[in-house]
Amino acid sequence: MTDNAALLRDLHRPGDPLLLPNVWDAGSAKIVQEAGFPALATASAAVSAMLGYPDHEGAPVEEMFAAAGRVIRAATVPVTVDAEAGYGLQPGELVERLLAIGAAGCNLEDTYAGELAEPGTQAEYIAAVRAAAGDALVINARADTFVAKAPDPVEAAIARGRLYLEAGADCVYPIAAPPDAVPSLVKGIPGPVNANNLPGTSLAELAEMGVARVSYGPMPYLRALDTLKEFAGRVLAKESPYT
Repeated sequence: MTDNAALLRDLHRPGDPLLLPNVWDAGSAKIVQEAGFPALATASAAVSAMLGYPDHEGAPVEEMFAAAGRVIRAATVPVTVDAEAGYGLQPGELVERLLAIGAAGCNLEDTYAGELAEPGTQAEYIAAVRAAAGDALVINARADTFVAKAPDPVEAAIARGRLYLEAGADCVYPIAAPPDAVPSLVKGIPGPVNANNLPGTSLAELAEMGVARVSYGPMPYLRALDTLKEFAGRVLAKESPYT
């Protein structure tokens, strides 16, 4: 597991980012791995929806870890697990559960029950996770200032990112940051930055901005559902679904 974490950590290269079309089950994991990606990442929104629950820790923790475990068993590359806000688990228990299923890394968001965590408190949680995990987990620390519509979300994300890196995070994820904010985030956060490939932004542009990781969240899952919806609609209309 430590080797997987080291490999995952090394794949975070500013300017040559790790690309992660997020997966949600064993089938999607195999497809993305067979396409040639060197690592996989789950998306909590997709996993919880697949299980029939709402996002933001709406699914039972046992089911979320079981689903992540199936992804990891299907993969031969490192897998980082979206652990949301930690499910109310103490840092040691969270780490124990992640390592038990073979995770090489995790996402940790700083929103709890819809509210941004106090940054110092979140940094303490990250530090405790790091202490429990040692080098065996790559910690991707989310800074939710954009989704939470915080005042001056760029500066707030930079301040949080610095704290989280000092606490032991490997990468900072200002989720949903608009493309025009990314250069300032990369410049202000002294470590790898995870960005989203939002509509209107190319991967080449994100690489030029210096990001080290690119995520897609639930978008691959939603695209797959769109395909199924079209297929089912054609069958219902007694049309060929293959054209």
